[in-house]
Amino acid sequence: MLSVILPAYNEEKMIALAARTISGILRDAGIGYEILFVDDGSRDMTWKEICRASEEDPGVVGLHFSRNFGKEAAMFAGLEKARGDCVVVLDCDLQHPPEKIVEMYRLWEQGYEVVEGIKEDRGEESGLHRFAAGSFYKLISRATGMDMEASSDFKLLDRKVVDTLNRMPERNVFFRALSFWVGFKKAEVSYRVQERTAGESKWSTRALIRYAITNIGSFSSAPLQMITILGFVMLAVSLVFGVISLVQKLTGQALGGFTTVIILLLFSSSLIMISLGIIGYYMARIYEEIKGRPRYIISEIRRGGKKES
Repeated sequence: MLSVILPAYNEEKMIALAARTISGILRDAGIGYEILFVDDGSRDMTWKEICRASEEDPGVVGLHFSRNFGKEAAMFAGLEKARGDCVVVLDCDLQHPPEKIVEMYRLWEQGYEVVEGIKEDRGEESGLHRFAAGSFYKLISRATGMDMEASSDFKLLDRKVVDTLNRMPERNVFFRALSFWVGFKKAEVSYRVQERTAGESKWSTRALIRYAITNIGSFSSAPLQMITILGFVMLAVSLVFGVISLVQKLTGQALGGFTTVIILLLFSSSLIMISLGIIGYYMARIYEEIKGRPRYIISEIRRGGKKES
């Protein structure tokens, strides 16, 4: 059986369409399925639409969070509750083309354990959003040492891969990077990002920047290593100005004023504050991890139209 996981946040207009489209494609292909909608604390009628879809199709399962925990938590909740021999994760807005699920499934039948959805094109986006997204993926690729510039959350995972991810204890997770990191036998399926048929994107440029900072911090120690680099840069600058000052002292040349000293103080103080900020951020992440709180809280589960205890 194939499990399809769709995180949903304020997607009331897309639930019914997504359920009908995906179930129709999988039935036509003769693939047994379950569709797991994970309502990430939506403030609209998303949960009611999921309940209605579950009543109409016994293969539809609904997970309702007690509040908004974020997309990463929603995906991992789906992975934990999925019962399939393999799992596909895609966006509820159907910008990940659902017809590609069949192609992924056929590759899984051939023995591949991770089938990555690789973007050929990002679709219609503003220039600023496209630049921000491109910058983020280049940065995260360098930070993690993995080429993730064309990757997405749209992928198929074998049951052994899902079980491996579910055993990982950390609270702050980055699904896209972790599914790269675990390895296993990989294949790729290319796709073009589709346009929304209803609703609007929840990803603003500001949200993308916050998402980038969170995921870089959760998966890489590169920012901490930057502090050491900045320290060496400051040391080099200090040595240069120290030599200049020493030469001026020995040759009896008068200093032109305190401008250089002020600039050096401002520069060094800025580096110190930035370094403390980076260290503080990682300490906050450690604090969040050691508290051991769950990634999410499920307040209700609907399977086949019936409420599970």
